[in-house]
Amino acid sequence: MPPTRKLLIATHNRGKLKELSFLLGGVPFELVSLSDVGIELDADETGDTLEENATLKAETYARLSGLPTLADDSGLEVEALGGAPGVHSARYAGEGATDEDRIALLLKNLADYPQPWTARFRCVAAIVRPGQAAELYSGECRGEIITVPRGDNGFGYDPVFLITREGKTMAELTSDEKNRLSHRGAAAGKARNALMGRTG
Repeated sequence: MPPTRKLLIATHNRGKLKELSFLLGGVPFELVSLSDVGIELDADETGDTLEENATLKAETYARLSGLPTLADDSGLEVEALGGAPGVHSARYAGEGATDEDRIALLLKNLADYPQPWTARFRCVAAIVRPGQAAELYSGECRGEIITVPRGDNGFGYDPVFLITREGKTMAELTSDEKNRLSHRGAAAGKARNALMGRTG
């Protein structure tokens, strides 16, 4: 079935658009990025939860574009730290910090807690169709934090997030494995089912 209309993916990142295009494969929409529709604005992520941030982004860009829009937010939740860094994962070590800075701070904050440091990655995808309430779909991947980074096929906290049952960090997975096992893959799969079942 050829695409019947456009679905805006709330990102300027071509790599993320490519990843979500794969995860959403077969939906009856042409997937476009913010750059494709001429939107340069970065939506404020001022929510206290992943659900609020994903919804804020999807609502903002659906309003600006007039298109059905999919936005997502994700974070790392560590049990010993009460679910931190959570919604603040990207800004955990402050503005301008590198992935290495964030990992170093995480390990420093965990140093006084006994291992294993159980954790989960969680992703929430929000679909907003103009004039309608947000539809939310979540996914998670459980594992534990390790002290020595492993792997180079990832970003953020991926090198220290061990998927226990796989014996690999998120950064050691192939792209196919990551799509199958990751929190974003799980959330996108649920969103894909919704988009396949309802295209209006």
